Amino acid sequence: MDNKNKFDLNYFLSDASFENWARGINKNDITYWNNWIQNNPEYVETAENAKSIISGINFNQEYPSKEKVNEALLSILPKIGLDSVSNKKPSNKRKSHSTLLTAAAAVLLVLISWTSYSYYTNDSQTVHKTNYGEIIDLKLPDGTSVVLNGNSEISYDKENPRLLHLKGEAYFKVKPIPSTNAKFWVITNDLKVEVLGTQFHVNTRKQKTNVVLDEGSIHLEFINGEVTKMIPGEMVSFSKESKKIIHKRVDVETPYALWRGGTYAFNEIPLEDVMSNLELTYGLEVQYSSNELKEIPISGGIPNQNLKICIAAIEKATGTRIINKGNILRVQENPIY
Repeated sequence: MDNKNKFDLNYFLSDASFENWARGINKNDITYWNNWIQNNPEYVETAENAKSIISGINFNQEYPSKEKVNEALLSILPKIGLDSVSNKKPSNKRKSHSTLLTAAAAVLLVLISWTSYSYYTNDSQTVHKTNYGEIIDLKLPDGTSVVLNGNSEISYDKENPRLLHLKGEAYFKVKPIPSTNAKFWVITNDLKVEVLGTQFHVNTRKQKTNVVLDEGSIHLEFINGEVTKMIPGEMVSFSKESKKIIHKRVDVETPYALWRGGTYAFNEIPLEDVMSNLELTYGLEVQYSSNELKEIPISGGIPNQNLKICIAAIEKATGTRIINKGNILRVQENPIY
């Protein structure tokens, strides 16, 4: 272990012994890597990230560094009349106190926009919105649980939190109210979901709405006026553009909403479909050096809350090279394979 610089993410991912440790399937490898990590604590984070790729578990949320916070502060101070925090003396205590409060509030807004989700209200509306690649768990005023995927948004009137609008993707566990049988509504561009108390998944991406019912029963009212009822284990897909309704049974093992645990799960899914998830969740564009790459099948779990780790996992699973430049992911053959 003379060359410690070699212990990067790719090193751990390509080491068969490390993979055994990550999966917990070989006592000798487990003992070796436990001792190695204990003696090399500076590589704990890299090793855990590699383990997460192999086993498909959650990642911690990323928070802004001190440098980013300072940068944000320096960009805000001139706008509120402070060129620096040390060179100018306040003319009086009241003005100084007011200015500092303004600066603190401005920095707080920067931090809020950087963390896992944006939350804001006006006099009548409440809005929850996720940033790219982020997942949040929400509890609505009526007790309903909502898991909101990245690049998604829900909004509702404060006086009626059981009627909400969805853009993007979310998983709902609706709280029933037996005393009044109050309904719960989810509204998208294509349809309305009418609920009494149930668990279901709604995806409004790709200019259509997909609804998958896990538990209970729901009614759908389409924008074209048609109505249908769903039972557990069914999926309905509809787009106001095509006006075509697809209503079918689905495999209960298909992980339509597994993303809410921080992992994409695939079973012989073409790379093009996998990368489509990244496009929608992170707001990216994917390009391919050849059409053959689009058909490479992927199976297994891939962490979805850290783009860099997600890309590394896909590269390892497909033997490709993915270059991230700006908002474009370029998928190409990897000459090493």
